[in-house]
Amino acid sequence: MKYCFFYDETEHNRKINYNTVTANNYYDNFTTAIVGWSEENEVKICKRYSDFETKYEGRKINGELKSITMKQKNLQYGFASLNKHSIEFYEDLLSIYSKEIIVYFSVFSKIEYVINQLFMDYHNSWLVDVDLMKYSIVKALLVYRPVKVIQAIYNKPYDFVKELHIFFEQRIEKNKMNVTLKERENNVFEQIILLLDDVQPISSLDWRYFAPFDGFNKLCNEMNLKEFSLVIDKEGNTGNTLNAARDIGIKDVKEGNSADYIGIRMADMFVGLISRLMKSLHTALINDSANEKVQKTLLGTEWFVLNNRQLNLYKKLYKIICIDNKYWYSTYAGIYSDDLVSFIALLQYMSHFENADEIRNDNYDMQPKNFNLFACEQLQSHFDHISNKLPVEPIANDSAEYFFNQKGAKVYKDISRQPKLRIREGHNQYMVLSVGIDKNGVPLVTIEENKKANCYRIPDKYTDWAITMVGMANSGIKILPEEVVFSLVNGKYYVDIL
Repeated sequence: MKYCFFYDETEHNRKINYNTVTANNYYDNFTTAIVGWSEENEVKICKRYSDFETKYEGRKINGELKSITMKQKNLQYGFASLNKHSIEFYEDLLSIYSKEIIVYFSVFSKIEYVINQLFMDYHNSWLVDVDLMKYSIVKALLVYRPVKVIQAIYNKPYDFVKELHIFFEQRIEKNKMNVTLKERENNVFEQIILLLDDVQPISSLDWRYFAPFDGFNKLCNEMNLKEFSLVIDKEGNTGNTLNAARDIGIKDVKEGNSADYIGIRMADMFVGLISRLMKSLHTALINDSANEKVQKTLLGTEWFVLNNRQLNLYKKLYKIICIDNKYWYSTYAGIYSDDLVSFIALLQYMSHFENADEIRNDNYDMQPKNFNLFACEQLQSHFDHISNKLPVEPIANDSAEYFFNQKGAKVYKDISRQPKLRIREGHNQYMVLSVGIDKNGVPLVTIEENKKANCYRIPDKYTDWAITMVGMANSGIKILPEEVVFSLVNGKYYVDIL
């Protein structure tokens, strides 16, 4: 069965320079979306979207319904900002994206691309996690916006290391005003300072287009798609995006005019919506570094004053992104993806409420603190994953329910279905081929049994051990496969590698 996919993007800058990143309307995330479906479903999906466009004929610009019709100010507080007429528009839009539609989107930091260029010759080792350093540098630059550092990146690259060094030293001193809140950040900044001796100047700042297609290619492999085509919204005469898709290995790909392809228009609307929501969330959560106060930043109560229809929009979007599209690679991001993590956390948080009355009864004033706690837990989990590159990734997909990991063991996408490793009271010895942690933080081991690889969940008590093992493996220290003894003694769990 052949699938047809369509691509569009937003927040894209053809050139990245100092003026770009200091502009008032600058948003760091370059966001792309690809939507698609099997050929047998194309007619009814296109009919559904055509009816939607006909209903909102008055919103069309030059004959097309484009995401530009979504005004950023109307989503200032997320869906809580919408009036009843706008609510209906978004209800109708999200109702189009059924289970039959594959939705993929990617989010990449433009500043991260710059930092990747600076640290091009740096590699992870057991002693230094360069990915973690990159993440911390990007986050610091985006949160604190140090003018001299950013100017040096674009105007005086040879001064960049010096300015970055000065900036981190100054931040460490300012963070000492609130050691409880900033102790961990200071520890990371001190490590970064030690790495800033050999950074080379940036040779080019032109944006590269490969990463979104790399993620999409991985999705197609995960879905085990044998035949699929991709149509990219035509960008003019350069063809850079088209060439990037071909260079990644996508063969059946071409450019198309959005006026001729409903799929491109659907991708445009979807990427426009999620990008605007993430941008509003980012603006609401970013700390005002100009006042130099070290403090927590909470989402305003305005975000939580929702009626049932507004709340249901969050639930619909959560269903599209997190339930209907359960593939590992249905979302794809760079090392720094805090906005994406916070956005998914917002969808999860809103979706756990039964109705708007429940939010109100819980007290509107408490919601910012509760969400902050939940979002921080998700960000911490993301940070831990970056620190250890936890690689439970699919290499082959056999169904919509599971994939096979690097050792050939079956891993369920619904991790609750994964069998648990039997650990009886006393000592339990197994031949362990690999250790990993899934994207929900569940520790896993792949065991050799009867010359076959089987993947099992292990108790959460082994999470720290699993993180350590993965970190060592990614740094070149290969301990596994090896005989491992999991012990349960007086209610406590132990592990020993023989």
